[in-house]
Amino acid sequence: MKSLFLAACLLAVWSCILSGQNVRAESDGDCEVCIGFLEKFAGTLTEAEKKDTAAIEKKFKELCSTAKSRENRFCYYVGGLEESATGILGEMSKPLSWGLPYNKICEKLKKKDSQICELRYEKQIDLGSVDLKKLKVRDLKKILLDWDEQCDDCLEKSDYIRFIEQLKPKYVKNEL
Repeated sequence: MKSLFLAACLLAVWSCILSGQNVRAESDGDCEVCIGFLEKFAGTLTEAEKKDTAAIEKKFKELCSTAKSRENRFCYYVGGLEESATGILGEMSKPLSWGLPYNKICEKLKKKDSQICELRYEKQIDLGSVDLKKLKVRDLKKILLDWDEQCDDCLEKSDYIRFIEQLKPKYVKNEL
């Protein structure tokens, strides 16, 4: 009887250990945009600003005003944009002023709004090797959006391709 109980306990402990490893494996890519944006943001702060929560929040809002795509969405969730529906900037600025690691700050933010850690960066298109004719119009428009360019005269895919080819020398640096 004791051996059966011991076997059941060992099985339970073993399954807990294995399930814990799966959770960690899933969370490796978790909060990608949150961690990346906080790292980028912290790099813009001076040592004095890193200790002042009000200064952190002000600088965060300034950086959010120029953020695009997923980073803009992250700013919206945290409350760094004027049109944000919620405001949990304090949940980000206080731990940042304490020097808490970015992944821990993002875990705290995730408890407030789980959407924060669901954001993923979009895959970047290598314009040096990609055939533009094989891309979708949506991807061509994304290239122009990343460059802060707009093609008002583009109606068809070939128009977008031609416009991107004209702008390529300005934005794509070919390494020798």
